[in-house]
Amino acid sequence: MRRRVDNRGGLTCSVQNTASPPYRFPAATQTSNPRKNIPMAIQWFPGHMHLTKKAISERIKEIDVVIELLDARLPGSSANPMLAELTGGKPALKVLNKQDLADPARTPAWLDHYNSQPATRAIELDASATTPARRLIDACHALAPTRGSMVKPMRVLICGIPNVGKSTLINTLTGKRAAKTGDEAGITKLEQRIVLADGFYLWDTPGMLWPRIIVAKSGYNLAASGAIGRNAFNEEEVALELLDYLIQHYPAALQARYKVELPPGITDEQLLEAIGRKRGAVLGKGRINLQKAAEIVIHEFRASTLGRITLETPQEFAGWLAAGQLLDAERQVKKDKIETARLVKFKKIPRPDTP
Repeated sequence: MRRRVDNRGGLTCSVQNTASPPYRFPAATQTSNPRKNIPMAIQWFPGHMHLTKKAISERIKEIDVVIELLDARLPGSSANPMLAELTGGKPALKVLNKQDLADPARTPAWLDHYNSQPATRAIELDASATTPARRLIDACHALAPTRGSMVKPMRVLICGIPNVGKSTLINTLTGKRAAKTGDEAGITKLEQRIVLADGFYLWDTPGMLWPRIIVAKSGYNLAASGAIGRNAFNEEEVALELLDYLIQHYPAALQARYKVELPPGITDEQLLEAIGRKRGAVLGKGRINLQKAAEIVIHEFRASTLGRITLETPQEFAGWLAAGQLLDAERQVKKDKIETARLVKFKKIPRPDTP
């Protein structure tokens, strides 16, 4: 089953048992009505994220600067739209982490994008760097110049989506294993305070997404990056969307890594099959194990063995966001009409006057 991104409800996915092959709909069903078996939109907002949201709301009253760690490969999709509401307009430092994995030709445009926003600074960072503390401290002081002494210490809250590299960064900043790390979303579960320097206190929070992703392409990019729990999406679906973008923007990287030809008009489905065949993901009678091929593509994107890649530009993301907001508004209008009709039916409210 395949569904294109159209922003209608976010990333579509199936919750699947990864130990068994993905279910395949009969060919007749796919042909007669390709939308009939569309699974639910992605939702990954575990219980600890509700607690994180509450903790941020309570902590923000005494915070001077909010650091939001972004994935430099998807700087728009990894920005939490709920954070601005929670932090109440506090000065913000946007840190484009994993910049060594991102396309160096695209990172400056994202830095300019965020630096143009009010009360905001943006820097790029590689979490494996040995001395990132001074850059973060200096950037925070520029945003809150009256803070940072023992009398008036700098109080900083660091936030980010799951698996963005926040724990790795904090361990580098402190020079010890202050936070658990791992290549899996949702490792950090508790808030903790870290003394980064004299008069500089850092509060770490668990990775947090938002309850509903209205930008469909963002859902796919987040899943490809590892920010979403693996049981909340279909790997084949995500790999196909990833390949679709890479065919358009990074064809040379695909050819160099997989040693495949990319003739004009090649589809992502055809490319995924070719990759599976090249990598030996073959079942009986020559059939391609698309699940295995998808896992290969996603893993190699995350590991950067495909090369330095950024999955969106500021202009692309702005277009996706506008389309998602429009469709979300249309969805809300329909929802309100249904609710009004229900209330009228049960005589909870009078019937509205019709023009």
